[in-house]
Amino acid sequence: MPPSLNPFRTLVRHRNFRLFWLGQTLSLIGTWMQAMAQGWLALELTNNAFYVGLVATVTSLPILLFSLHAGALVDRQEKLRLVKAGQVLFCVQAAVLWWVTWTGRVTIGWLLALATVNGLINAFEIPARQSLVIELVGREDLPGAIALNSSGFNLARVVGPSIGALIIAQFGMAWCFGVNAISYVAVLVGLYLIRLPAWIPPTQTVSPSEAIREGIRYMRSTRSISGLMWLVAVYSVLGVPYLTLMPVVAKQQLGLGAAGYGALLSCVGIGGLAGALGLAAVGDRVRRGAVLAGSSLSYAVLLIAFAFIRMPILAYPFLLFIGCAMIVNGAVANATLQHLVPNELRGRMMAAYSFVVVGLSQVLGSFAAGTVAGVVGAPWAIGGAAAIMLVFAYAALVRRPELRTL
Repeated sequence: MPPSLNPFRTLVRHRNFRLFWLGQTLSLIGTWMQAMAQGWLALELTNNAFYVGLVATVTSLPILLFSLHAGALVDRQEKLRLVKAGQVLFCVQAAVLWWVTWTGRVTIGWLLALATVNGLINAFEIPARQSLVIELVGREDLPGAIALNSSGFNLARVVGPSIGALIIAQFGMAWCFGVNAISYVAVLVGLYLIRLPAWIPPTQTVSPSEAIREGIRYMRSTRSISGLMWLVAVYSVLGVPYLTLMPVVAKQQLGLGAAGYGALLSCVGIGGLAGALGLAAVGDRVRRGAVLAGSSLSYAVLLIAFAFIRMPILAYPFLLFIGCAMIVNGAVANATLQHLVPNELRGRMMAAYSFVVVGLSQVLGSFAAGTVAGVVGAPWAIGGAAAIMLVFAYAALVRRPELRTL
């Protein structure tokens, strides 16, 4: 009998992953509400695209600075305990952001400071959470689990901004942050219900600096890993920051308000959800290298076209396809990386992945995109970056076989 095409089969098989996924998805709805409100609040406080990019940059600067050290910590600590601690701290951060906004004390300084705190927590929580997934499902179901995580992320991207826009209209900006703080209860309940075998500390450990060097040596000496990380880096730095500029695109390019901005983000989420569920359904029936090549090329071409759009009625469908290509590209890269790396290096590889996908994309990508957009406009910032992506994708995937034949 051929394997099931049910995209949710991994949830059915694994109780621990089911608890993890449900809690994370509910919490991510609140996280996307906060992200949407935070970008809009930065624009309202300053009316400057530079500060919209700066808020995204400082959110990820700690990831750039500390994630490699965090990876060495994750490989020698119990991952589930680290994830629980991170979620508690996220709850506190969101509650403080709600309070300063609700009381009218919020300034761009407060927003930047609390965004930095969020990034510091993320630096340690992301590699721990990414590395935990294989303990919940095993290596065989890892690709489906990662695709389902992407589907939950995008389901939240659809629902979160839509609810956020309604909350802003009815109750004010502050309650997007307040509801996010409450949403962390869902993920904490799920995490405390998970039952895993007793954690066994590693028998041999090296210093944190040597552990980081060991991980870097592995990435540089393994051709498939280094090629994959280069592709992820270029697409994260140049591709993902279009989301950072979405408040500017919505307000200045498309003439939309907060509700329209939320709808744009929802379209990205709907497309991403469709792509993630499709990827979870097909599993290993398709060659990862071919999917990686197709999604990389289409993602770049779609972003170039989006940069020229001035009508909301055209922007919405384009963002559906952009969201699909973006999530398929990221999920395939993540699953392939986790499939290739040995368990003893998993925390460090996931830390390197978050260093690139979150740290570099926001600190370097968002800052550069915000700066360019402030000078020549958001369309040139998005379209120019996508053109560079397209050239790199052709060189890395079409003319070289290492990744295409994975």
